[in-house]
Amino acid sequence: MLKSFTIIAVAAVGIGVGTNYYLQRVPDMPKLDLNRWWGDGDKPNQEDETIRPFKIIFNDTIIDDLKMRLRNRRPYTRPLEGMQSEYGMNTIYLEKLLKYWQDEYRFKERADLLNRFPHYKTRVQGLDIHYIRVKPEAKGKRVLPMLLMHGWPSSSKEFDKIIPMLTTPRDEYDFIFEVIAVDLPGFGFSEGTNKPGLNPVQIGIIMRNLMKRLGFNKFYIQAGDWGSQAATHMCTVFPDEILGFHTNMPLSSRPISNVKYILGSLFSSLIVESKHRHRMYPLKDLLTYLVRESGYFHLQATKPDTIGAAIADTPAGMAAYIFEKIGICTNRKQLHTQHGGLGNIDLDDLLDTATILWANERITTSVRLYAEAFAWSEVFIVQDIPTKVPTAAINFLHEVVYQPDWILRDKFINLVHSTTLDFGGHFAAMQTPKELVDDIFMSTVEFLKFHARNK
Repeated sequence: MLKSFTIIAVAAVGIGVGTNYYLQRVPDMPKLDLNRWWGDGDKPNQEDETIRPFKIIFNDTIIDDLKMRLRNRRPYTRPLEGMQSEYGMNTIYLEKLLKYWQDEYRFKERADLLNRFPHYKTRVQGLDIHYIRVKPEAKGKRVLPMLLMHGWPSSSKEFDKIIPMLTTPRDEYDFIFEVIAVDLPGFGFSEGTNKPGLNPVQIGIIMRNLMKRLGFNKFYIQAGDWGSQAATHMCTVFPDEILGFHTNMPLSSRPISNVKYILGSLFSSLIVESKHRHRMYPLKDLLTYLVRESGYFHLQATKPDTIGAAIADTPAGMAAYIFEKIGICTNRKQLHTQHGGLGNIDLDDLLDTATILWANERITTSVRLYAEAFAWSEVFIVQDIPTKVPTAAINFLHEVVYQPDWILRDKFINLVHSTTLDFGGHFAAMQTPKELVDDIFMSTVEFLKFHARNK
């Protein structure tokens, strides 16, 4: 009996040690081609590295075609009695949005508003990449380069409220930002690829090469959603080139972090602050939310071209599809309203996003990112390697997933600043721009202190 118990105990200890080793081990960095060609055909002997000014134009052909399609759509099935947004996009509210888009949205004025910033394009690894670059006028202050990276279904337009805030001097800070707000490949006005494999790691390489093209060997990053994932990989692959990373979607995807999240439910009262506990536990609430809201994710991660083909020809269908997800990620507690969370974001901002997506035919190239992110082993390897880059996290209330600092540090070992707010959502630059920018400035102070200590 004693012998059997001893064998079981030794086996249990062995399993525990082995499991801990597996979870804590750090894989080797995969070999990455930093100049991989994503353009049509084979890589030419001489690449075009020119930087060209660019202007956003919604011409009459695009506008007339869009309005015709909106006008000629079929009427929608009304919501079920007593239902608002519980079954998805409320078609009564959608009718209001589409009518405004068709009759009142000022296409050319909105383009002019976006063009108040200098826009450019340049070819990086074969793809035409669009970006905004704004240099501040700030005598006597240090100018720090900051790359802004968006997610789906956005573009650099998502940052048009925070760009002036980041480039306007503040008396209490001795620095200011030069902003480069980019459209990810296959999003906005940036070209997509016809080659498989353009995952978040590869996008991070393109973004790093863009910044080097612009003369920045070291820079800061602010990002959310897929931009945050690509930025996280940049921090891991190029740790000596990123001076600081600020994210409004902080996420550690290391296996140890997932185990901690699950095991933490057994001891939540001991390890999670009471005021934030509801953001993580009980796990059944999180799982219910993820099952209810992740259908689009599964579709885009497995059959992106199907949904792309389904809505590429219908602006009304495309709007319904993307607006429903924007709404739920802005405020998940508002399914009982007609707007389903969309009422928290300015209507023109929503329609800017839809118009850019429609005018550039980017729905299929943008949703493919979900599939690419799960199809390549290099993504899973890189995300399991901790980064030394000083990192700052801001957690808005309705972000998709909340991880406390003790989990985030699995990936971001130098988490130097952390903020948790009881409001806001996923599209922070559009919904809560002031709070986002205030936190960027405060975080940058910590980044500078970190580097001063580690010279």
